[in-house]
Amino acid sequence: MDNIDVYIHAPLIKECIKGNRKAQFSLYSQYSKAMYNIAYRMLNNREDAEDILQETFVECFRNIGSFRFESTFGAWLKKILINKCINYLRKKKIDLTFCDTLPTVIDEQDEEVTYDTTKIFKGIEMLPDGYRVILSLYLLEGYDHAEISQILDISESTSKSQYSRAKEKLRNLLSTN
Repeated sequence: MDNIDVYIHAPLIKECIKGNRKAQFSLYSQYSKAMYNIAYRMLNNREDAEDILQETFVECFRNIGSFRFESTFGAWLKKILINKCINYLRKKKIDLTFCDTLPTVIDEQDEEVTYDTTKIFKGIEMLPDGYRVILSLYLLEGYDHAEISQILDISESTSKSQYSRAKEKLRNLLSTN
């Protein structure tokens, strides 16, 4: 945890607890772009990402009194956002199928290939939802497989194998485009 983040935001958070709209807008301004990017990567739809972003901040400010300064504000907010994204995907019954029965793919040495980041993000958008969510949580958001397994209610080995398959699918997509 970055104690500087906690101390910098403590006065703003305390003002938000009091209902200060300017303090809320200040936190929103600081975090909205990063949170939108996470939501977009997970949902692959701009309008849905915007809706989830707004819902996240509404819930954040409604429950900001429960923030205990035990983590950074950004980490707390990101957890709310990711949970909202996952619940949204489940509610929409988007296929988040994770198969424990498929053989685990052994991660081979990555080839020395350079890709344009724009192509990579376009490739990620083309991944099936389950692959995209795990790849985003692991590679882009920094969660480990144990955390992903808890978030998605899957086994750790499923998270690892789905991540491996997502990387392989992404490689294939990038090599054909």
